[in-house]
Amino acid sequence: MRRRLQTLFQRKFKVSLLFLLLLALLVHLAMDLALPAAHRPCGCDAKAPKASGVPSGSPMLAGPKKLSLRILQDFSGSNGSLEKGSQPQGARPQARAGEPGVRRQHGEGNAGWTKGSKLAALFKHPLYNIPIPEVTEKDKLFVVNPTEKFSLRTSGSDEWVSSSKAETLLPTGKTAYDTYPAWLKFHVGINRYELYPRQDPLMPTLLRDLAMQRIVSSVQKSGGTQLKLIMTFPNYGQALFKPMKQTRDQETPINFFYFSDFERHNAEIAAFHLDRILDFRRIPPVSGRLVNIKKEIRDITTDKKLVKTFFISPAGNICFYGECSYYCSTEHALCGKPDQLEGSMAALLPDKTLAKRRSWRSPWRRSYHKSKKAEWELNPNYCAQVRETPPYDRGHRLLDLIDMSVLDFLMGNMDRHHYETFEKFGNDTFLLHLDNGRGFGTHSRDEPSILAPLRQCCSIKKPTYLRLQLLATQPYRLSDLLREALAADPLAPVLAEPHLRALDRRLGKVLAAVGRCLAGAARPDEVLVDDVGSRV
Repeated sequence: MRRRLQTLFQRKFKVSLLFLLLLALLVHLAMDLALPAAHRPCGCDAKAPKASGVPSGSPMLAGPKKLSLRILQDFSGSNGSLEKGSQPQGARPQARAGEPGVRRQHGEGNAGWTKGSKLAALFKHPLYNIPIPEVTEKDKLFVVNPTEKFSLRTSGSDEWVSSSKAETLLPTGKTAYDTYPAWLKFHVGINRYELYPRQDPLMPTLLRDLAMQRIVSSVQKSGGTQLKLIMTFPNYGQALFKPMKQTRDQETPINFFYFSDFERHNAEIAAFHLDRILDFRRIPPVSGRLVNIKKEIRDITTDKKLVKTFFISPAGNICFYGECSYYCSTEHALCGKPDQLEGSMAALLPDKTLAKRRSWRSPWRRSYHKSKKAEWELNPNYCAQVRETPPYDRGHRLLDLIDMSVLDFLMGNMDRHHYETFEKFGNDTFLLHLDNGRGFGTHSRDEPSILAPLRQCCSIKKPTYLRLQLLATQPYRLSDLLREALAADPLAPVLAEPHLRALDRRLGKVLAAVGRCLAGAARPDEVLVDDVGSRV
């Protein structure tokens, strides 16, 4: 009898305990649901969107294919804005408002150029003022809802103010577009034909933000062979930080394979300006920056794996190495002087959730093997196969690829295994020239195999060729132009002089390669393809 009572008591005790736990859970859920939206963390809306592309709780779209600015800001980064710990803590966006205007192409983008500037003269040249086709609604990466105007309450609350109330917060004479942060204007301005316009008045502001904006979050970027960080600003803009690994005068050792080379921060900076001087405009804006490892990385990161890799070197400098496939160890640590570290800050493209990008394997990809060679290295008629293979059998894709090979040859980049395009525009759009850190590694030798697409196909856009000819003349010498462009960077001098001189030598070799193609062609237009009027 006593045992039965004891067993019954134990059962009742267990049931009572389970009931209390269930009751506590229900009370917790009720309190969470009753919590006012204004008191929830600022990242609560930045969840992955539904199939429609509109996150739960976001403003409704006013019409078909109109994108809410709220969504653009919630997904402000690329390949990292949704990573754990990448949202700024306690940060408040500057503005997320209203009706976008068309970015004007005028002299405001030349601010800071002195009288006699070769860059200013270059961008006034007729070859740099060839108009692009008219940009229609379908040619824009984002068609933003023109009736939606958002701003923040001046009280510091993160509650969004909708159209009618936002009107009263706009400064006199200002439109909603004027209140956007620079990164948002950059994203909204992307279209089928260009990543950003020539002589863009936004560019100085965007580069200044990359170099000067306060950093509120730093986390590792997942994937990749070497360490990179995603840094977030108070206005929800984001940048990809590549730290300094080599000094300016160090060349890649002659016995290094191209796939084991370091990625250089100054190569990313120089590549952006070179791409702009060539009038490709396919590399997102990049600025140099001196970062405080302690205050702007270690003390603010929420990345636990990154935190574990910090240490103080025997010389008393703060160091870290992170996690990656290569060069992430104590032996390859990144160290400050004592806590200051150089790096490149590249503006991130719109998040892939909002603007899908497609990655394409380059037909002239290298084998990435110590002894094997790729097919294009063995077959002199390789281009004939490429011309018959989609997407290179129509449109301008092959010519764009040849443009990219010219850029890579000028900076000595052998690491172009893939490229990307915006999926929305299909085959009729430009290529994105991303990840240029392995450029500018050598200046004493050139790598002719990088020009294989040009040499094997013997085709190049006529506007590209005419600009290359212009950049070989004394008034517009390529090395002088890049030297002037890099002089305004916070980390100037970005390139050592031998690298600048190598540009002129390599440019001569590109023009010589085109000259040989012209000499062997039946008609010049077989080599120089005039694409003006269709797209640039």
